[in-house]
Amino acid sequence: MKTIQIAGVPEHFNLPWYLSLENKEFETQNIDLQWTDVPEGTGKMCQMLRDDKTDIAVILSEGIVKDIVAGNPSKIVQVYVESPLIWGIHVASKSNYKSLADIENTKAAISRLGSGSQLMAYVNANNQGWKTDNLQFEIVNTIDGAVEALTNGSADYFMWERFMTKPLVDNGTFRKIADCPTPWPCFVIAVRDEIIEKEPEIISEILKIINTKTASFKTIPNIDTVLAQRYHQKTEDIQEWLSLTEWSQQQLSKEMLNNIQNQLLELKIIDKIGTFDEIVKTV
Repeated sequence: MKTIQIAGVPEHFNLPWYLSLENKEFETQNIDLQWTDVPEGTGKMCQMLRDDKTDIAVILSEGIVKDIVAGNPSKIVQVYVESPLIWGIHVASKSNYKSLADIENTKAAISRLGSGSQLMAYVNANNQGWKTDNLQFEIVNTIDGAVEALTNGSADYFMWERFMTKPLVDNGTFRKIADCPTPWPCFVIAVRDEIIEKEPEIISEILKIINTKTASFKTIPNIDTVLAQRYHQKTEDIQEWLSLTEWSQQQLSKEMLNNIQNQLLELKIIDKIGTFDEIVKTV
């Protein structure tokens, strides 16, 4: 049996992986796929790929594109979630901030440098016509760290996936002042170059299994109830999330990669454009 390490955020998007693992679907193909939850998100997973701490990462598109351009020896092997990620922009419930205009020139809580929460702060600032050079950040590592930072005032706002953060809005910890969807597919699957070269058949089989699962995921009986219970969500919120979420079984297109890179370049998040072959590999 071949052992492969995989990492991803402990969020509803990744339930297809958990179900496939629980059903031993990888084991039947002689693959010991070992999943690691990474609540810190994309910045941490980029580092794990660089440090050989994971072989595969289910990771935000913009974060891994940025890191591959910066030298991460990995490739995107396919899109995982085609639909945009809807980032909620949150403030402490008792803060005086009521609108997006109120948080210009304030401090954003981010999980790590290079994380989606940081990159989307740039996207949001650009959308609002703010000077991105004025952005300030407080590194909080996880959503629990963000709760602490917004509550004690060491940060002013926090961008995180809207539905996963909604329980904190419902219980009065956060108040959501706006949404900011990504202008591209949100999650891709990235694999270290060494693993692609050594184990292309294994990676291909893993993709085949997960693609079969995601293609039929929404038709699983009572999947909304399962998701709501696992992720402590209201069933109606999960039903809305499911209606907005589309998984993918396709490779990232040149057009979409160009779109992502051009926007990252415009925001000065990257200082050069990588080629398609440097960033994407079909196995």
